[in-house]
Amino acid sequence: MDAGDAGRGRGRSGQAPDEACTLGWVDSRLPSPPAPFTCFFLPALGLQKWPTLQDLASASLEEVNQLWAGLGYYSRGRRLQEGAQKVVGELGGHMPRTAEALQKLLPGVGRYTAGAIASIAFGQATAVVDGNVVRVLCRVRAIGADPSSTLVSQQLWSLAQQLVDPARPGDFNQAAMELGATVCTPQRPLCSSCPVQSLCRAHQRVTREPLSASRSLPGGPDVEECAPNTGQCQLCLPHTEPWNCTLGVANFPRKPSRRPPREEHSATCVLEQPRATGGARVLLVQRPHSGLLAGLWEFPAVTVAPSGQHPSEALLQELRKWAGPLPATRLQHLGEVVHTFSHIKLTYQVFGLALEGQTPGTTAPPGARWLTREEFHTAAVSTAMKKVFRVYEAHRPGACRSSRSSQVSTPSSWKKPSRGQQVLDNYFQPLSSHAAQ
Repeated sequence: MDAGDAGRGRGRSGQAPDEACTLGWVDSRLPSPPAPFTCFFLPALGLQKWPTLQDLASASLEEVNQLWAGLGYYSRGRRLQEGAQKVVGELGGHMPRTAEALQKLLPGVGRYTAGAIASIAFGQATAVVDGNVVRVLCRVRAIGADPSSTLVSQQLWSLAQQLVDPARPGDFNQAAMELGATVCTPQRPLCSSCPVQSLCRAHQRVTREPLSASRSLPGGPDVEECAPNTGQCQLCLPHTEPWNCTLGVANFPRKPSRRPPREEHSATCVLEQPRATGGARVLLVQRPHSGLLAGLWEFPAVTVAPSGQHPSEALLQELRKWAGPLPATRLQHLGEVVHTFSHIKLTYQVFGLALEGQTPGTTAPPGARWLTREEFHTAAVSTAMKKVFRVYEAHRPGACRSSRSSQVSTPSSWKKPSRGQQVLDNYFQPLSSHAAQ
């Protein structure tokens, strides 16, 4: 979409707004990536495969999950398709034209997404406030209070609404987001290249230049004039975190305090048929269609207690549930994967089991499937499962060994020490890694 067409609500090559809005909708559903990342992945997310809302609505959820895999926030892909289905099935194929109607009628569409679609696709003069815009406005106005608080959020949306160019709202909103993504960045902002430097109160404070009333933005409160009745400024830097001269303009905005993600522990097993017809295959099962990673595929897994009982029997029962009877065998512990979602830090203990000469069959029950390595890499699996598979590939367990009873080789942290005994694992912390979700 050309910049001018986007700002005035026209699609590429005269494309109808209902078709052109697909670009803005998909872009707004992405997990807040930088603009170059967005542009790179848009074709992969289906704009070539499903160029219209009708095409997207007719796609299967499995196809949508497959293209969304690895981007994180997987529920957004599902809601994107649900919204397309509602437009086609209930709204006659016509997208709501205003931000208010978009929020009211489409599932999973919040204020930001509604503003992006309405301004970019339909030319409505409505604000868009994402993390990048929050940073720009907080620095321009020297707003140091918690931007996630209700008071500050309302002020930012109000200010953004006053600033939107009614003639080119889509262009303005995209430019504001781009300014925050490429110039007014969280670290090492390029103040010397900033087109609004002369209006920026944060920059003026850094350079100790007197504030010029003639350069101030129209509308919106000055932080010095806030809450006159209480005698306290509700938008200024908190007194507990005063101005830090080493941070410069990065004093604004201050990051809100966040709860650490809750910790969960799981044991998962890569079950492989090395000599299956057509090549080696691994077993994957589908997650429930609601909750974390809804509808995605994963290796069979069980939840375990962090205190440390090894999951041998529970994990083997889970494997038998999907693969049928298994030989008396020894699970091989391969390592550990730590993956942090937005609110959960999940530690996977990774096991492997290769079925040599004892293939349970090439078919799987509903909710499970045997995939080749090539099929796995194109399936709808999470980044965490790709990490698990890399651990398995690095170790490649040998042929299973028969024994009179099922056993599991366990990490030392799962072996109960004697009273008063110090465990070596206590001196080490597991490596952590974060999602690109």
